[in-house]
Amino acid sequence: MTALPRGETPGSPAADDDVVAPPSAAVPAPSTGDGAETDDGAPGTGERAEATHDTADDTTAGETGETTHDTATETGPGDAGDATDDEPAEVADDAATDGESGRAADDAAEAAGDSGAGAGAGSGAGAEAGAEPAVAPLSEAAAELAAQRELRERIEKRKAEKEGPIAAGGKLSGKAADLLAAVRAVESGEQPATSFFDSPAPAAPRRTAPGPAPARPRVPEPARAPRSAPPEAVAATAAVLAEGGAPAALAGPAAEALGAQAADALRADPWRLLGVPGVTPEQADGFARALLGAECGPDDERRTAALVGWLLERAALRGHTALDASEVRAALAGRSVSDPEAAVQHAVAEGVVLVFQDGQEDEQDHDGQGAEAPAESDGGGDEGSDTERAGQEPVQVLLGLDRYALAEESLADGLARLVNACEKDADWTQAASAASSPSAAELIRAVAAHGLVAHTGGEAARAEPAALITAARALGLRALGATHSADGRRRLAGATGDPETAVTLAGLLSGEQGPGRDEEGAIAVDLLVVLDAPQLDVETAAILVESLADGTRLVLSGDPGVLGSAGAGRVFADVLAARACPQIVSRTPDAGPIGELVSGIGIGELNQVEAPGKEVVIVPVRDAGEAVHRTVQLVADSVPRAIGVPSSDTQVITVGHGGSAGTRALNAALKQRLNPGPGRFGGFDPGDRVVHVPAPGRAEPAVVVSADAEGLHLDCAGTEVVVPQDRVESSVRHGWALSAHQAAGMRWPAVVVVLPGDAAQGLSRSWVYTAFSRGERHLSVVHGVDQALPRAVAQPPAQDRTTRLRTLLETPAD
Repeated sequence: MTALPRGETPGSPAADDDVVAPPSAAVPAPSTGDGAETDDGAPGTGERAEATHDTADDTTAGETGETTHDTATETGPGDAGDATDDEPAEVADDAATDGESGRAADDAAEAAGDSGAGAGAGSGAGAEAGAEPAVAPLSEAAAELAAQRELRERIEKRKAEKEGPIAAGGKLSGKAADLLAAVRAVESGEQPATSFFDSPAPAAPRRTAPGPAPARPRVPEPARAPRSAPPEAVAATAAVLAEGGAPAALAGPAAEALGAQAADALRADPWRLLGVPGVTPEQADGFARALLGAECGPDDERRTAALVGWLLERAALRGHTALDASEVRAALAGRSVSDPEAAVQHAVAEGVVLVFQDGQEDEQDHDGQGAEAPAESDGGGDEGSDTERAGQEPVQVLLGLDRYALAEESLADGLARLVNACEKDADWTQAASAASSPSAAELIRAVAAHGLVAHTGGEAARAEPAALITAARALGLRALGATHSADGRRRLAGATGDPETAVTLAGLLSGEQGPGRDEEGAIAVDLLVVLDAPQLDVETAAILVESLADGTRLVLSGDPGVLGSAGAGRVFADVLAARACPQIVSRTPDAGPIGELVSGIGIGELNQVEAPGKEVVIVPVRDAGEAVHRTVQLVADSVPRAIGVPSSDTQVITVGHGGSAGTRALNAALKQRLNPGPGRFGGFDPGDRVVHVPAPGRAEPAVVVSADAEGLHLDCAGTEVVVPQDRVESSVRHGWALSAHQAAGMRWPAVVVVLPGDAAQGLSRSWVYTAFSRGERHLSVVHGVDQALPRAVAQPPAQDRTTRLRTLLETPAD
């Protein structure tokens, strides 16, 4: 392995900001300073929204600031000097710094500091003495059997409902129900069609294929605000929170999270406060002590059940759909629960979580043992000895939340349905022979014979799904491509030459884009290609697959080397690992020095590449302040002058939101240089580059247009969006600098990747691969992490998410 590729800093050799140091000039590991923390949110007190796009690897460092360095004093690599970067980030006990963990993990920690800081002072309830002993729970076997039986009954009921006939329109009401009744009356011959009109009208001609939608005047799209709780419920909740010493600001979120009866729920069970995003166990313990007094104890079953649910919710923010039971027990022990095993059994009995043993066959049920018996083998009991004597692997016991368990079950069933319901004798030979590349032809042939196909490749390989869509539409099929972002939609439309062939996944599911749905509620397509498939979380995937009719072909296409989804699950990786369908690996390489560099990173090598056109540049820095200074120089001057890419088309990507060279510091410095202003519209001015977060997991780059009584007006890739005033602080932030997770699924002509010294612990091969591959024409690396970068690239990517989908896909259906 060699060092990071060398190049020249953009600009003329005479310019003092164009000094280039060889790879050996990278700064040494930073010295320790003030502690850092994991950054968790979006701007202001409502910064949680931004965190849904960033994993816990978004580390922060000490104070935000910019050290101004005179370019005249910047010397060569021999003058590195002492590093002054802050020490690497410390991660909370329940968060991870791994680059592929769920980016929504940032959400809770900062929200805890903002909205739940006053929920109770002092240490956790586990330190109290004299607490009442917990009520004896059900026996372990009985509790696990009951939970497993309930899960199986629910799944069997759901499968039975799927197999039965579906009454179209059965849930309609009002005018829609009247219209459906009228249509059925005409179809059955009970009444003539003209009986529903004042005068006879001819029937509308049937469309064989969707036509272009008529042009409509563009109307600003209002940003969707979360449904607020009734004022009386908020007032009642605020009164209960005040009794427990919790801040009144939690009343609204608590009423939204717990429902209209939130006040009664909190009074009966104060630890229900943990269900409010951002509240920590310590804060919930303080609230419970204030309400319950001496009745509050560390082993209160209400507390332990809430802790188990909270641990699973936190795990979901990091991408897990389930957790090993031993991890949950260890976490409970760390929070002063004296009998973690009993606490887990109680949580299962109460339905807080479900228990799974996906590697265990069900024949034990016939022996009267129950599928749950091996769970006791964790403690070294007889069951464990029996397993060892039988030469079997120990069974992993997983705990999961109902929503993710059912989503994975539904997704596995839906994918199997698509595989089995597909017409397998379609003849697309001529279309394959006319394909533009061998990989595209291979993809077309695979899709012709299978209902589900996985396709992998880099940026250049996106031409192959585009060729598939074009070929399918030429055959008369309703073919469509769905992307993660508006930028991806634009690139796909350019590749197919038809804007009607590309939609965003969010727009397709909401009905705002695409062909709409048929009379059965299914998306009206014959072939759907989902690009950027690694960004697909399990709940969105389940909704999507359930929206596809039998016979629809589905292609999941993406680059397996990029960072994973914002939500829980690893759908694309699990489908690939389970080998549930044909896998087409593109043989089309990404071109140019950037493509060569990124291809090497994908296999763990940080190679030196030739960059005669300054496509790849390394800019060594000594500390975070210099990193900010050099980044502003590159965006505002060097890249536009030497590469010809304007500042508006240059994107900065960094590891964390906080710290001296995080997104906040970089955005402040870039705004001051590129669009200075007083920030009179909630901190924003017309012309500011921002990122809008309309929903968790979605980051939409935009530009501020204006503001009025309605809210902040944004231009999101040509679509005007109005963000209400009360949503601006929580869902809009400056966007000159993004994290790699926010940038996933998008590309820019030029990218500046900033790696300050305190970012070393946040680096992984997937993070580097994602960040470096966002640039189309130019990549500058502001490099201050020394050997941490090649080490991160060389380290093989770990399976950092615990999921059940792969097992479900590998298990044959009954």
